[in-house]
Amino acid sequence: MPNAMMRPLVLFFTLLLHIARGQVSYSIPEEMAKGSTVGNIAQDLGLDLQRLKSGKARIYSRDSTEYIQLNRDTGSLLIKEKMDRESLCAKTTPCALHLQMILENPMEFYTITIEITDINDNAPVFQRNGFRFEISESAAVGAGFMLGRAFDADVGTNDLQNYSLKPSDQFRLELHNQADGSKNVEMILQRPLDRETQSSLTLLLEAFDGGDPVLSGTVQIHITVLDNNDNAPVFTQKVYKTTITENAPKGTILTVVSASDADEGSNSVVTYYISDTVEKNVAEIFLINEKSGELILIGEVDYEKVSHYELNIQAKDQGGLSNACKVIIDVLDINDNLPGIQILSSSQSISEGSKSGTVVSVLNVDDLDSGINGQVQCVLNDDIPFSITSPSSNFFSLQTEQELDRERKAEYNIIVICADEGVPALSSSVSLRVQISDVNDNAPVFEKSHYEASVLENNTPGLSIFTVKASDSDWNQNARVSYILEDSSVNGVSVSSYVSVHPDSGLITAVRSFDYEQLKDFHFRVKAQDGGSPPLSSNVTVKIIIQDQNDNAPQVLYPVQTGSSVVAEIVPRAADVGYLVTKVVAVDVDSGQNAWLSYKLQKAPDRALFEVGLQNGEIRTVRQVTDKDAVKQKLTVVVEDNGQPSRSAVVSINVAVADSFPEVLSEFTDFTHEKQYDENLTFYLVLALAAVSFLFITCVVVIISVKIYRWRHSRFSYQSNLPVIPYYPPHYADTGVTGTLPHGYNYEVCMTTDSRKSDCKFSTLGGKSVLVVDPSFTETMQRAIKENNGLESEYSTSQKPPNADWRFPPNQRPGPSGAGAHPGEAGAGAGVIAGTGPWPNPPTEAEQLQALMAAANVASEATATLGPRYNPQYGPDFRQNVYIPGSTATLTANPQQQVPQQALPPPQALPPVEAPKAAQTPASKKKPTKKDKK
Repeated sequence: MPNAMMRPLVLFFTLLLHIARGQVSYSIPEEMAKGSTVGNIAQDLGLDLQRLKSGKARIYSRDSTEYIQLNRDTGSLLIKEKMDRESLCAKTTPCALHLQMILENPMEFYTITIEITDINDNAPVFQRNGFRFEISESAAVGAGFMLGRAFDADVGTNDLQNYSLKPSDQFRLELHNQADGSKNVEMILQRPLDRETQSSLTLLLEAFDGGDPVLSGTVQIHITVLDNNDNAPVFTQKVYKTTITENAPKGTILTVVSASDADEGSNSVVTYYISDTVEKNVAEIFLINEKSGELILIGEVDYEKVSHYELNIQAKDQGGLSNACKVIIDVLDINDNLPGIQILSSSQSISEGSKSGTVVSVLNVDDLDSGINGQVQCVLNDDIPFSITSPSSNFFSLQTEQELDRERKAEYNIIVICADEGVPALSSSVSLRVQISDVNDNAPVFEKSHYEASVLENNTPGLSIFTVKASDSDWNQNARVSYILEDSSVNGVSVSSYVSVHPDSGLITAVRSFDYEQLKDFHFRVKAQDGGSPPLSSNVTVKIIIQDQNDNAPQVLYPVQTGSSVVAEIVPRAADVGYLVTKVVAVDVDSGQNAWLSYKLQKAPDRALFEVGLQNGEIRTVRQVTDKDAVKQKLTVVVEDNGQPSRSAVVSINVAVADSFPEVLSEFTDFTHEKQYDENLTFYLVLALAAVSFLFITCVVVIISVKIYRWRHSRFSYQSNLPVIPYYPPHYADTGVTGTLPHGYNYEVCMTTDSRKSDCKFSTLGGKSVLVVDPSFTETMQRAIKENNGLESEYSTSQKPPNADWRFPPNQRPGPSGAGAHPGEAGAGAGVIAGTGPWPNPPTEAEQLQALMAAANVASEATATLGPRYNPQYGPDFRQNVYIPGSTATLTANPQQQVPQQALPPPQALPPVEAPKAAQTPASKKKPTKKDKK
């Protein structure tokens, strides 16, 4: 196998370790280089290296070739000879080497099983370099031609997986599963051949395995197209069966196959051969006579290796036509194998006082023969307190028959003899050494009285620091040591938050990252405890020292760097060479060379004027100060430690070359303002932009809010606060008022919650029927009611102006009794309009209330004539029973009989006056209907 392929397999191979009372199993890949380590047998079995040397440990193998050797100094098992799994086990899985390690003084045996796993180191290989077929052009579609099968020495997924045929337009492949899991390849004709078009074909057959990477093998198929050969050979049987005993002599004839061809001449001559579908080792065992068809044994058959064979025999005539049959060969078993004894589990020692029936060892006894030849019985040598039983097939258990006493006998040598039931019987034996162990009377002992280790700070959590090791001179479980971290505290914190101890290996691991600046070292104790009952233990002190790393940069203590002010060192112009300007003071919290600081002048306007001490950080002048030197000098000093890699800090120092403080102040004040302006310019611009944007958005929001508020306010107060403006027709005056000015009326209006949405207006029109209430006018009132009922239809279409004589008679006028002159009475002048005289005395409160009730009644009657917009449903009905002082009449309002009343005819002294049309109210423009009046 190439070395390039071997390296990654050696690096990444998987080692499986299993220990079961003296037996160790390993798993390694094949083709490991010489000297490679298989495992450490001393550690895996818990043996001391001194025991390997004193006991002259050696490896015993039944094979003549020694593939494994033991290094007694290290206890490691090494590869002595490179192992090829295919050479050792062929197709057998799993493939393993069974070894024994033998120790002397006292004699001890340990079983070592090394399983050799397969790697994809073999590509599929065809037995022949090429295949040649002569096929007649008359071959029917679907005709099959057996091809040589490829073979891959690997097993599992690395074995042969599939085939491909290129080109595939004329032929296709068909795979046939065999009983042994292999697949025969048959080439099927899928399109008729035409010799005149193409007399020969060359195909490429490729076989692929399932390894990674995939390996493949190819072979060419040459096809010659022949003229017509109509009939292919036909076997007398499609399947031939025969048997043969294992170890049969060479030359034995197994069977004879026969095929006939109906053609004549050379096309009827049939030749026989074994198809290439069988493996190469099988083809080397059997041979067929090309002429007679006899199948002859030319090799050795072993039932334990292969008990069943299937051969494909092909018969071909001279015309290129062929046919195939199958020969099945069963191998009969004979008793030629000894029973194989394998120790699965064994106790080299058992405790004294163990109860009867304690299992000492478990054996697996296997006989490769079959039937009674493979049935095995085992017995023990005499005079020992042990017995052997078979709990299941092929498994035997060695156990005690009585309690053991170590003081009487400390060791037993047990011989197990196993024999099969064949004729003659074959047997084999194995020897077991059992020691009687003592009780747990030894505590674990550490290799050192105390341990000390160092670890770098800033370590990653989980870092392995070192391992503490303790040994116990007891045996088995009593010698199995567990490590425990004893509880303690470090700086008030539990030590378990700093380190952890692996209970089996004693490996001490860091739980957290250490910081040298906070913790230089710490101590803790580790306890080693064995597995005895009761357990015994001992402890040891462990000291962990934290080593420093350069993880801290220098810190400048002086001069103090502040952004709000500028501190300048003053150098007089008369300063001499070596004048101490200032000193840079810095510290590094690291230790050792990581804390050694050096100072360098990184930036200066005039390097020839100043220098800094490499070790002390002193800034001095290196020449005499001149007038040409600038007043403002800015020096940049780098402070660097000596760590690897180094860390540094930078400090800026302002130096003023001047003799007076005001000069220094003026220079650095300008410099400070300019610097602050440059540093804050961007901030102020951003702040101004944010303020302008905020004000603009605020204004927009306020304007929108005011607009919404006004709109909502107008909606809620729509026509809800309309003033009540009484309407007086021109040339009409209120009765009972002196002069020509109209008398104002005040009303209390009660409206519904939705009345603010209406267009209701109230008017104090005086034009409507005037009811004169007087006992002497009873007939006039009844007549007026009848006339109004007759004129209802006429009034419903047009509204008449109010009567010119809309007033009460003087004797019924609200006011004190007998106030004013009555018409027709003494004192009433001839030309004086009734009701125009002044009140003789100021009205009392009762008289004012009577006037208010009379006005409300008049307004209610006038409202009934203003159409649907002023319907009485929008206000309370004031037309209830009204009592007028000074009269016996009562005004009663009946909602169902509210009809307009015709006023009394006007007196002759008052000419009729028409109400002006221009003075119509908006409600009078719409003609009222009966529904509206109701």
